[in-house]
Amino acid sequence: MIRYRAIARILSQFLLALAAVMLIPFGYGYFISADGVWEIGITALITTTSGIILWLVSSPIQRDFTQREGLFLVVLIWVFIPLFGCLPLYFSPQFPSFTDSFFESVSGFTTTGATVLTDIESLPEPLQLWRCFSHWLGGMGIVLLGIAILPLVGHGGMHLYRAEFSGAKSEKLKPRFLETVVSLGKIYLGLSLSAFLLLRVLGMSYFDAICHTFSVVATGGFSSRNTSIASFSNPAIEYTIIFLMMLSAISFVQHYRFWVERRLRSFFVDIETRFFLCIIACASLVLTVLFVFYDGTVLEAAFRSALFQITSITTGTGFTTENFALWHPFAQLVLLVLMFAGGCTGSTAGGMKISRVLLLTRVVSREFKRMVERRGIFTVRFGNAVIPETTIQSLLNLVYIALFINLTSCMLLTAMGVDVLTSIAAVVASMFNVGPGLGSVGPTQNYGHLPTLAKWVLSFCMIAGRLEFYTVLVIFTPSFWRK
Repeated sequence: MIRYRAIARILSQFLLALAAVMLIPFGYGYFISADGVWEIGITALITTTSGIILWLVSSPIQRDFTQREGLFLVVLIWVFIPLFGCLPLYFSPQFPSFTDSFFESVSGFTTTGATVLTDIESLPEPLQLWRCFSHWLGGMGIVLLGIAILPLVGHGGMHLYRAEFSGAKSEKLKPRFLETVVSLGKIYLGLSLSAFLLLRVLGMSYFDAICHTFSVVATGGFSSRNTSIASFSNPAIEYTIIFLMMLSAISFVQHYRFWVERRLRSFFVDIETRFFLCIIACASLVLTVLFVFYDGTVLEAAFRSALFQITSITTGTGFTTENFALWHPFAQLVLLVLMFAGGCTGSTAGGMKISRVLLLTRVVSREFKRMVERRGIFTVRFGNAVIPETTIQSLLNLVYIALFINLTSCMLLTAMGVDVLTSIAAVVASMFNVGPGLGSVGPTQNYGHLPTLAKWVLSFCMIAGRLEFYTVLVIFTPSFWRK
């Protein structure tokens, strides 16, 4: 049996924590800009009241959560947080409907970066700050950060960790789970502070620097400017953001080894990190050659444009410096393929994750060997570790589920009258938390024109992709609810 009243106790704490962090954009608006303050203030009041009510009807947690309860709680959190987080946007005249505000909120907390806004700069600064701050909160996972603040979950918190990062490596940085969370949080804060200082030194205003810090460290994509990073026209800023996107898409396990344990070779020895950087380098070189010889672009500009957009799409950040919808069809196809790959496991990036791509490649290679040597016994290795057959089976199941959701969602969008290219790109960009796509949801356009039902389908895709599909879909199976 699922202990609903115990789950309500944890949900109440998350809502109260959400109301508390709303004081940051509220305080900014109160002292700097009056516009947008009341929307955040009333939302904080509603969220606090709801949290108190849930606390009153809940019961204390007398024993650790089970795996089933942990999965159910994670899904509820990823519904409740965007639900309350969208209220400041819903109260704002810039969002015409609850659907639009909920879509924007889900996009923010899942670090997708897809928007329904046409004129972002018309949104009051406190609400812009809240949009980007939602990236930062969702970047390391609301669940993971929440457990660091609310340790009442006890050892059962590991179930939440596994549900939140179902694709991450099982290795724990420290023996105690809470210490692991705190260590990751410190690295996350340190990376954020460094990003802010770098962007500020390079000429961004305080407001732009903090908004883009929240987005780049979380590999989100929301910007305070209508034309994203292109509005700054600053190569130094572009190269810095490229570097920050790469850092944020590398596993935080590697960050811990590098910054805390001083294992300086960690970034370069890890096979997943090397393959991730190799993909970016190779794809960037290919597009650079294409731009130089096909479009006649200057070499440095071609390289910077290719490297920025390849890094942005691969990491799932979604920042733009150019309208890549006007690029050569081959370049657009490369970007679409890289949406599937994503960053490293245990990072804030989206996508299928590089380790899975590597593992799939080796599984296929093993099948070729089996066809040639039918009596041979072959194992699949990842680094020095032998991958169990159960892990391989889970990976193949995950790929099937991802393809099933992809095809089903594309069919639903086309049934609503959305063209094929836009449907495919929108679903892929939402599932893998990228943001901008192709067609009518390209980098200079938005998702606001899509049908209402399409936005709900894409919202589901964003949450399912953020939780890597299993966690969301398992609650719809009869076995999950069977006693």
